[in-house]
Amino acid sequence: MPAKLSVNLNAIAMLRNRRDLPWPSVIGLGRVALQAGAQGLTVHPRPDQRHIRFTDLPGIRALIDDEFPRAEFNIEGFPSEDFLRLVEEHQPEQVTLVPDDPTQATSDHGWDFEHEADFLRPIVARLKKGGFRVSLFVDADASAMAAAQAIGADRVELYTGPYGGSYGDSAKAVKELELLGKTAEAARAKGLAVNAGHDLTVANLPALAARIPDLAEVSIGHALTADALEHGMAETVRRFLAASGW
Repeated sequence: MPAKLSVNLNAIAMLRNRRDLPWPSVIGLGRVALQAGAQGLTVHPRPDQRHIRFTDLPGIRALIDDEFPRAEFNIEGFPSEDFLRLVEEHQPEQVTLVPDDPTQATSDHGWDFEHEADFLRPIVARLKKGGFRVSLFVDADASAMAAAQAIGADRVELYTGPYGGSYGDSAKAVKELELLGKTAEAARAKGLAVNAGHDLTVANLPALAARIPDLAEVSIGHALTADALEHGMAETVRRFLAASGW
């Protein structure tokens, strides 16, 4: 099956939050994205609510349930007790756990399983008992996939930031792409499905999709939102789908 494109709504929410006004509409643009062919919506509700607000979550859940029942809701974040309660209240299809400090501007590294496995294991068990699919945010490190499996995850999300950041250096892009590919192969060998996300663009997504043809999902926010300012949300979603062959 082709990978799912999950549109990350954080940048839209951050633009909205510059004013005490209801636009741009997170729900409205989420609807446009799903109408254009996206198969899911992603949010990262940080504790300071600097982009997605907790009050956005019921509307996104309702949008999917009422209008796009085949789409998926993915909530990502650091698994504090407050975050886990948000997840349990709003019932996403997927929970992506990221090792973010609240002060970080964005996710910029995967889990350190050597030091954090004991912390993650009961959290993953709790989420799976609740019926959620669990994905762990990981660096491009094939040797770490056994630990991700042992923790109990269903999927890993490859942190593609270094690959996306190599847009001006083709040799580095090739190197980073191969590291991602090897990590995906190791994940599949352990029975883990593979997601990917961070700094993916229309330009660099085709090579990633070719190197990891069985990607389960890509979550794209910043570049997709930036392109939407130029092309509109619907056309931008279609461009990303076309670029990857999905």
